[in-house]
Amino acid sequence: MAFPYPTLMVQGTTSDAGKTTVVAALCRLLKRDGVKVAPFKPQNMALNSAVTADGGEIGRAQALQAIAAGVDATTDMNPVLLKPSSDTGAQVIIHGKVRADMEARDYHHYKTVAMQAVLQSHQRLCAQYDAIIVEGAGSPAEINLRDRDIANMGFAEAVDCPVILVADIDRGGVFAHIVGTLSCLSESERARTIGFVINRFRGDISLLQPGLDWLEAQTGKPVLAVLPYLHGLFLDAEDAVQPVQASQGAFRVVVPSLPRMSNHTDFDALRAHPDVDLRFVRQGEPIPPADLIILPGSKHTRADLAWLQLHGWPHRIAQHLRYGGKVIGICGGFQMLGTSVIDALGVEGSAGESAALGVLDIVTEMGTVKRLQQVSGHCAFDEHKAAVSGYEIHMGSSRGAAMALPAFIIDGRAEGARSDDGQVLGTYLHGLFDTPQSCAALLRWAGLESDASIDTVALREASLERLADATQPLFDALVALGNKTV
Repeated sequence: MAFPYPTLMVQGTTSDAGKTTVVAALCRLLKRDGVKVAPFKPQNMALNSAVTADGGEIGRAQALQAIAAGVDATTDMNPVLLKPSSDTGAQVIIHGKVRADMEARDYHHYKTVAMQAVLQSHQRLCAQYDAIIVEGAGSPAEINLRDRDIANMGFAEAVDCPVILVADIDRGGVFAHIVGTLSCLSESERARTIGFVINRFRGDISLLQPGLDWLEAQTGKPVLAVLPYLHGLFLDAEDAVQPVQASQGAFRVVVPSLPRMSNHTDFDALRAHPDVDLRFVRQGEPIPPADLIILPGSKHTRADLAWLQLHGWPHRIAQHLRYGGKVIGICGGFQMLGTSVIDALGVEGSAGESAALGVLDIVTEMGTVKRLQQVSGHCAFDEHKAAVSGYEIHMGSSRGAAMALPAFIIDGRAEGARSDDGQVLGTYLHGLFDTPQSCAALLRWAGLESDASIDTVALREASLERLADATQPLFDALVALGNKTV
């Protein structure tokens, strides 16, 4: 049967209710049926982002959903991306390019402009695709955000599309979440909500049935599907750091969980490696012994550098190096490894200069132009010239003697830096562990000899297929409901 919804929106009762995975699953199921489908998220707030082939920046989740749909990711799939730089401010990215840095109050007034970008992107996608599966943001029940809303019901009302509401039963209070959300909506918004999805269920479904019956009687709307809790999925996280499962790996990799850490998906391949014990160290936790310390990307390099200094990381890194350990810095983490970070224009916050960790002979200056590019090349430190591919997202540029020993050769140019003693490596390249060859080479450089090969593409594909299989009942219910309505 044909899919009856040209545009369908998936909203959630809370953040992390499962909107991203439901959209990805529906995209994969439509792809299986031969439907040309695109994901869409009007507004995303996340520090995990991806670079499109045309040199734009979108939320990482929409790049994942594009993979599920079997199409190339474009900036129209996430026309508004907000990258928080403080508790009250964010970098505003429109159609893949930085527009401005704004405080929350200023952005609230800017939403009328942002909505035009959202509607333009949706129109372009409608002209190219047979179906658009839209992901909302947070919850539509945030009363304080309903004025000028572009992320949830404000968008649904503007394009007149149906909405399904996803709730996470694993958190508890699922019936209150659903009924409470509906009570916060306007009459027209409740009318366009065509049904509910209860996500992450584990247990005996017969014990849930009385609650489902009550919910349908209370709201007059159907529970379209109860989706199972799926363990062990290998999927790109939208933003929050996912808990790392206990590992049997003997090779210890430690990553500071920076307050403004960005693109922590860089570490997904290491999470999956059977010989690696990956640990994110949060504020207040002791810094454990490690074979390899990796400083991740950052949305606010100088602020996160100050956080590292406040919590004892310079001393721990110096001790780690004295005992022969290895250190890698990625993007903002690379900048922190140098002697200083200069932000004369106040690109990331207040203007100024910060003394950095001093383990690489480089100086970084922040600029106003963001580099956005997909890249490929090989590892300069590896005698076999292992292949590497990834992407760059950064606003600073670095210079110094350490760059005479590059980390990679990218598209024919030297990239990154290494210390003379071979213990420290820095790069602007995100996704450096995603290519099996470069992952093995980097771990070998750090001291791990392993025959294990982690193919992130294959792991992601297997997870998308498994997710789609589990979501088939929802797809079937949507088709049946849509055809019945028509």
